[in-house]
Amino acid sequence: MAEICTLPGRFAREEFPKGVNSSLPKIRSIDFFLSRDQLVIETGTALTISYGRFNSVKDEASMSYGSGNPWSVNRAAATGAAYDLGLRKYMMTVYNYMASGLVLTGIVAWLGADSGFYAQIAHTPLMFVVMLAPLGLVFFLSARIYTMSLGAAQMTFWVYAALVGLSLSSIFLVYTGASIAQTFFIAASAFLATSLYGYTTKADLTKMGSFMVMGLFGIIIASVVNIFMASSALQFAISVIGVVVFTGLTAWDTQRIKEQYVEGQGDLVARTALLGALMLYLDFVNLFLMLLQFFGQRRD
Repeated sequence: MAEICTLPGRFAREEFPKGVNSSLPKIRSIDFFLSRDQLVIETGTALTISYGRFNSVKDEASMSYGSGNPWSVNRAAATGAAYDLGLRKYMMTVYNYMASGLVLTGIVAWLGADSGFYAQIAHTPLMFVVMLAPLGLVFFLSARIYTMSLGAAQMTFWVYAALVGLSLSSIFLVYTGASIAQTFFIAASAFLATSLYGYTTKADLTKMGSFMVMGLFGIIIASVVNIFMASSALQFAISVIGVVVFTGLTAWDTQRIKEQYVEGQGDLVARTALLGALMLYLDFVNLFLMLLQFFGQRRD
């Protein structure tokens, strides 16, 4: 006898047909979603079950209903390889979107400072638009990305990256170009190492991620308070905690983005990749700004 999930939150007892290999891993937990006749059961190996057929989700095992021996277990190398290939392509799409956004941000930031445009709007009401518009676009894209067209979502992302770049033009007026470049490479190295860890680790980073989110709220509150206090000591503490928080968020977000991959859903995968790129973009930009407090050299 074995427990088989029939509906969300319900279990039914079923007998396996004769010939089932008794060495199959026993079900130790249920982690499923139901789509008509399909569900996922986590046994340590993730299996997709649909009438008479078991297909491996992550290159674990494949069981198929046949005419001779009703149940047979085979290593699903082809299925696993296809999944891994799709996952790598999906993650590359995420990183490409993110990198493209960062390039656009950097170009706009430099042009804004070099052309004098940022200096012209710095003390005008237009500056409030430049500062607040990116925040609004983040909420808009996060809420509407699965309902708007993919082209519109991409355009929103590029506009957001450009506005962030314009708002960051001030760093080219405050810090030397050499120190900005140095900080960028330090941030990039830390980001790549942390993101790689989040992608490859088998550990569940959810608890750490929740702790980092609490730290993020603490940084926001402390930053608002420091606007009125103008304390260099508090700013230093914010920067130190910020480096830790955004490093941890990079690993957690990478793991979440990886787990959100759905094989064979082209348009859905593209939208999810874009949203993942936005998450990692925010992690990198904030990590860079926190590190700039330590490595940035101010102009004379």
